[in-house]
Amino acid sequence: MGYQKMRREFINGLNEHFSGMKELIRKSLEARKFAYCPYSNFRVRAALLKHTQTGCCRGENACFNLGICAERTAISKAISEGYRGFKAIATASTSPCGGCRQFMRLGANWDVYLSKPDGSYVEMSVEELLLASFGPEDLK
Repeated sequence: MGYQKMRREFINGLNEHFSGMKELIRKSLEARKFAYCPYSNFRVRAALLKHTQTGCCRGENACFNLGICAERTAISKAISEGYRGFKAIATASTSPCGGCRQFMRLGANWDVYLSKPDGSYVEMSVEELLLASFGPEDLK
């Protein structure tokens, strides 16, 4: 394969990756309108990259610890539909709670995009987000 063709394929792959990530972040921002959070008014939302994208939002109860975060909702929904091997999650929050960080530990090698309402974001891995986490290898 010639250099120019390899370069073109590499650039096309990067363009697809970045447009996919922007779409994932856009979906996470869109999902906030469905959040039910009358107590905290903290509209967190998340979109998960799997074979198709899923947008989920926060569900809240007056007893805060009975609510469920957007990140856990998105992951649980995808798992219940049979999906595994996630590639990335975008959450319209700059700091997921500790429970969500641990829940994301289903795999340490996927990307987490932490975004702000203006669309700017920070990319991290689950491993970076949750240092010294508890995972399947700890059960052996």
